[in-house]
Amino acid sequence: MLLDASDSTFDPIDDFDAFFSVVFEDNHLIAVNKKNGVLVQGDNTGDKPLSEHVKEYLKKKYNKPGNVFAGVIHRIDRPVSGLVLLAKTSKALERMNKQFADKKIQKTYLMITGSKPLETQGKLTHWLTKDSKRNIAKAHKNEVKESKYCELSYSFLKASDRYFLIEVKPITGRSHQIRCQMATIDCVIKGDLKYGAPRSNSDGGICLHSYKLKFEHPVTGIMMELKASTPKDAIWNAFA
Repeated sequence: MLLDASDSTFDPIDDFDAFFSVVFEDNHLIAVNKKNGVLVQGDNTGDKPLSEHVKEYLKKKYNKPGNVFAGVIHRIDRPVSGLVLLAKTSKALERMNKQFADKKIQKTYLMITGSKPLETQGKLTHWLTKDSKRNIAKAHKNEVKESKYCELSYSFLKASDRYFLIEVKPITGRSHQIRCQMATIDCVIKGDLKYGAPRSNSDGGICLHSYKLKFEHPVTGIMMELKASTPKDAIWNAFA
């Protein structure tokens, strides 16, 4: 089953347009196309996360008087846009968490960089450590203390006048994995100051987009493939 946010017939509730648009929804799951700058799950900033916005959306859409369940299945970084999948029931959440833990979910990201990779496609393997105070990861060629193994594959897709579009498929799901690993081959994501971009983007986000998820539906068993349209701005539109 292939679903695309651009093909959605659902008329989104205006109050939530600034945070997300709905890509797919049934009785068990809701997939949204998150805007960059929106936190997925609550942290010490106290900012309202995507999960709470989705709960409010469901409460308003279905006019529910009580509490609404919207369990976060996976996260993407705050400055990243694109697909986020949430569960509408605890059973769906448990089953989807297992698929992620078993690495049965196929994730595809798109990124824009100012440098073309030397190899048009390849695989990167590193051991990542995290500096929690600075909220930044560091890639190591070999295992070091408190490091976690990470792996991804990438493919160069096309070039515009100034930038390059790269498809990335992470095998593992480490924090800042794509941002850190791709920076090791001098493919820093546009706007990503933490990993060496020369300047920020005007909207404060970075040009990394969670584009596609492929997984087995937790209840029906049907293979799902969801896609989220890239942000509507001049940089992304150059690769449309």
